[in-house]
Amino acid sequence: MSTVAPEPDVSVVVIVYNDEERLPTAVGSVLEQTLRNVEVIIADDCSTDGSYEVAQALAAAHPDKVRAIRLPENSGGCGEPRNQGVKVARGRYVMFLDSDDTLERNACRNMVEAADRTDADLVSALCVRVHTDSRHDKRVQWYPWLYRETRTLDSVAELPDLFVFDTLSTNKCYRRDFLLGNDLAFPRGIHYEDLLFSAQAYLAARRITLIPNTVYFWNVVQKTSVKSISNRRNEISNFADRVEIHRRIDAILDRQGQDELKLRKDIKFLKHDLVLYLRELPFLDDDYRHRFAELARDYVQDFPEAAYAELDRVHAICAQLLLREDWTDLMPAIDTLLNRNKISAPLTERDGRIYWTDRYLDDDEMRSVLDVTTLGYHAKQLNQMYLRNRLTEYTARGGDVVLAGEVVNPLHTIAPGAKLTAELEFRARRRSLQTFTFPVPAPRHQGDVIAWRAEVPLARRLRPLGIVDDVWDVRLHLTADGKRTTSRLTVGAVDLEHADDVPVRPRLTRIMADRLEAQVSAKGHLAFRLTQHSRLARTGRAAVERNLHGRPARAAKGAYRRLRALRRDLNSGTRKLQVYERMLTRLPVRKGTVVFESHLGKQYSDSPRAIYEELRRRGAPITPIWSYAGERPEGFPKDAELVRRWSWGYLKALAQAEYWIDNQGFPLRLTKRPETTYIQTWHGSALKRMGFDEPGLRMLSEPEQRSYQQALDRFDHFVVRSEHDVRTLARAYRIPEHKLLRTGYPRNDALVRARQGAASNPEAQRLAERLGIDPGRRVLLYAPTFRAGSDGRVKDFEFPFDVEDFAARFGDDCTLLVRAHYLNRLTLPPSVAGRVIDVSAEPDITPLMLLADALITDYSSVMFDYALLQRPIVFYVHDWEEYAQDTRGTYFDLLCEAPGPVPRTAEELFDVLGDLGTVGAAHEARLKEFVDKYGEYDRGDAAAQIVDRFFGPAGEAR
Repeated sequence: MSTVAPEPDVSVVVIVYNDEERLPTAVGSVLEQTLRNVEVIIADDCSTDGSYEVAQALAAAHPDKVRAIRLPENSGGCGEPRNQGVKVARGRYVMFLDSDDTLERNACRNMVEAADRTDADLVSALCVRVHTDSRHDKRVQWYPWLYRETRTLDSVAELPDLFVFDTLSTNKCYRRDFLLGNDLAFPRGIHYEDLLFSAQAYLAARRITLIPNTVYFWNVVQKTSVKSISNRRNEISNFADRVEIHRRIDAILDRQGQDELKLRKDIKFLKHDLVLYLRELPFLDDDYRHRFAELARDYVQDFPEAAYAELDRVHAICAQLLLREDWTDLMPAIDTLLNRNKISAPLTERDGRIYWTDRYLDDDEMRSVLDVTTLGYHAKQLNQMYLRNRLTEYTARGGDVVLAGEVVNPLHTIAPGAKLTAELEFRARRRSLQTFTFPVPAPRHQGDVIAWRAEVPLARRLRPLGIVDDVWDVRLHLTADGKRTTSRLTVGAVDLEHADDVPVRPRLTRIMADRLEAQVSAKGHLAFRLTQHSRLARTGRAAVERNLHGRPARAAKGAYRRLRALRRDLNSGTRKLQVYERMLTRLPVRKGTVVFESHLGKQYSDSPRAIYEELRRRGAPITPIWSYAGERPEGFPKDAELVRRWSWGYLKALAQAEYWIDNQGFPLRLTKRPETTYIQTWHGSALKRMGFDEPGLRMLSEPEQRSYQQALDRFDHFVVRSEHDVRTLARAYRIPEHKLLRTGYPRNDALVRARQGAASNPEAQRLAERLGIDPGRRVLLYAPTFRAGSDGRVKDFEFPFDVEDFAARFGDDCTLLVRAHYLNRLTLPPSVAGRVIDVSAEPDITPLMLLADALITDYSSVMFDYALLQRPIVFYVHDWEEYAQDTRGTYFDLLCEAPGPVPRTAEELFDVLGDLGTVGAAHEARLKEFVDKYGEYDRGDAAAQIVDRFFGPAGEAR
């Protein structure tokens, strides 16, 4: 007879179907909860194995805690067992647990305490997906941004992302009276019951509390041969169920007038739900595809335009091609959807724009959707392209494999007469292991593709170890006229399921494995996995696996993991800071050593470059070190030592340097020793409020402000170019008077000399030749600043005028150089080639300014520098009110002080550019006043002044 307490705090309903082995672990995770007054209700969905008998045994072993019920017939889903469990539950609260998952030990306590404290009907917390068959115990948090802090909602409409993304029922705790009072139950006879149940619960709850605690471990087995219900996406009934559930949710939202939640859910369906099925389409037959397209079209065709507007370009292309059942163009689009950097279609150019396909271009709506110009495919060189390589043949012949494929040739990037060579590479997926290459004879042009075919002697040549290199990926390296592109082999319609396996002879003998089995990777590419066919191999592998999980092996793996953890720790930012402070700063200072850095290591440019080149010109006896960011340095001087930012070499150089010279700030957390002199050259005068003048910085906590101030206090000297800098930058960063260097910016020396009539700058001349600009053409430089949203994120770059219209109007005698802010990425349409040139990658803007006859800008600090040339400046400030009136604010009204015309619309801009000859004369006086006010110390000798002061007239460091 049961002795379960009359009202437990929580009833945990554990559902099970044919899972007798894992059920005790799930139940055990409830029995071990730190909240003791908990009951377990095991709801068996009429299992055909021993699950119910195991449930009965658990109930008998824990009569005061566990009860077992059994459905008379299998329901085919998770919903009905949960419903039956709720019916017999006695707890104040109810939670759900699947038999293959577990609860975190404090889950019930944390949930109940939160519910009692906030009087919430529903408490939700963090779920963690545990990949149980991964080598490194891979764990992924389920939408963690929802659970960063404790918060209570009076309506789910306050947090639409909760409604849209966290649709699980298992990471939640429900007040039982709430479930019963609202007749909340899971739908019967249909999959995806969690989606509907969670939607109904969210909408019915008068209060919802979220807590940042992990409560649920969702165990995932990636390599299982029997997929879970939610992963059987190649069954058309699966998609039909998902659509039906969404329709039911839509009906509820419509009745309640929840238009915003409906829109958010529609967007998620297009971006997520639909994509789950699209990834399977390349492997399914036309009948399935047609039925799938019908279901999708009937549902999504009535989605509002606002939902489609949220899709990125490739998503939108996939959606529209699916609705048209255009499988030919859709399959490559799906490949790019899964592999975002891949170019999968031959593309077409029409009227100076790039399109995914040449079909549908007579349809204005489809023409807009298919326009991929902004993705920048046309601007890439072959060695920058990741191309679709469609597998067209796979045949296993004994120990050999015949592979053939077609590499897409977008926009005929590979010329018909190009010299082609290729090789196949088989690489173990685990890093630092073996690689085997095989020649591919005679790759050739074949229409829009490069066709290839190779016979690969895998059995004879490929020798895996057999234990840690189970999976092998295949790549094709294609070289055309010396430029190489590497691609993966997209499987698509080639049948691998019935292909023969390939015999293999591992280095650790065939006891480990004896076959290579072709398979498809998660992203649709060809891969091979070692398998065991013979009895000897199966027995040997099983013995090895047992030993790998034995005590000695666990100890060895533990030691290996500790070594890896130690290595990670040694290279972590925290450990580097500790070593820097405690050890590196105790090393002797190296006299004459100067560490230079520009824009956080991104460039060899600006005032640090000007000072460096002045020192080199004088032959100063210094040891220069330049920092660089990224994988490899590009454009840095060859006669200086180069160190990667945040590397051990970088930290050691800073610790021992006599001078630090940069224009933005060395890492804030690195202290500077007293023997080191830090010259901060800064990177531009300010229009927008900076430093402690920014409201955001003033809102930081006192410790955070103090830490930031300590970083600023490292500056021994701060370069200014005007008293405006003193009133703004120096005050905003709290730089005392004695630290100010009123020298002007060294980077501007070349501009001042050019204004004074110096000979043409050779670097600017070389730049013009490299860009192919004819000497007789006018050159305009367009250099805008970046834009940020209300959340502080940088917005994508968009031209505020029609660049193609500009090229059509002015391109005959004018070249527009476009330099986007380094936080932006720019793509130009091919229609403007030769007339508009992207110069954003140029490391130093000074040669560009010297080359330009006029500047177009908005709020960029380049205005202060270019003004020194006394050449026309056009201020295109189409969004001045939005920019000036945001929370940050500006130091002065640009509209009143601009030393040039201030057009507000694209047409006004073009009118000004059409009469540019009069701009210089009309604004000559104001331009001089602007220079006097904002560049009074820029006299052309800033670098010389700094070198004289700190390194002596002869360049000797002192």
